[in-house]
Order: sequence, then C-alpha cells, then structure tokens
Amino acid sequence: MRFILIDKVVSLEAGKQIKAVKNVSLSEEYLADHFPTFPVLPGVLLLEGLIESASWLVRRTENFAHSMILLEQARNVKYKSFLAPGAQIEYTIEAKTIEENVSSFAGFGVSQGQKIVEARLGLRHFNLADDDSAMAAVDARVIENLKERWKLLA
Repeated sequence: MRFILIDKVVSLEAGKQIKAVKNVSLSEEYLADHFPTFPVLPGVLLLEGLIESASWLVRRTENFAHSMILLEQARNVKYKSFLAPGAQIEYTIEAKTIEENVSSFAGFGVSQGQKIVEARLGLRHFNLADDDSAMAAVDARVIENLKERWKLLA
C-alpha cells in the first residue's frame, strides 16, 4: 500500500513555510483496519503528513537537489483530536533551519479550526550517489518523478 498524505500545496514560501491540505476519504484502505467501527486517520499518518509537507519545503527550497529526504527526528509530537472521513486537515510547517544535508521544522495540522496534531521535526537529505556514484542515474529518476508529482500538488 502506498501512502501519499498531501493532496494540495496551498502556499509555499521557500526556506520559510509551507501550507498543504489532505482530504480524508472513507475509501482509503487503511480505514478498514484502523478502528473499523470508528474510522479515523491513524496518528502515524497525521505525523507523516507533517513530514511530507516539510519534505516538499526542502525540495522547493533546494530546487530538488536531493533524491532522498528522511525523517531523522520527531519530537514533542502531540495528538489533540481525531480526523474522520469527510474532514480536511491543513498542515502548516515553519522552517527553523534548512542546511545542505539537514533541516529542522515546527509544524501543526488544523481541521475546522481545531489543532489535531503538532510536532517538531528533523530531516536528513542526501543523494544515493553520495555513497555510491553508480546510483547517480537512480537519483536522477527519483528527482524527475518528484518534479512530476510536484506539478500535481502545486
């Protein structure tokens, strides 16, 4: 199962902030297993929405310089409410630092004026070719695919 937890980027200020939205649909596969009689977006996927948003901010700020952006640290994660099918969450991510290979953020998600999730994140970004030059073609393909996905999100 593949999870894409951002439907649309609402605004982006390179190096500073991104706002993105996710609409929760009852047809999403994971809802069948996550509290079947009370379907809600799992907390780990709420957190992943924050991580994906921060990753897009890094990509756009660095003009897609890295093929890989991974979560290095999540701190002070707080879940404040549930997000049920039919709801929309807006993620706001503020960059604290975006450096060549690491970045840090504070972010939160809001639905209908209520904060649902918040966290502080640290990301690590790199290319596979950094360790193995034979992977440069893979990096190029991944980055091209990300640029194509960006066209759908922006």
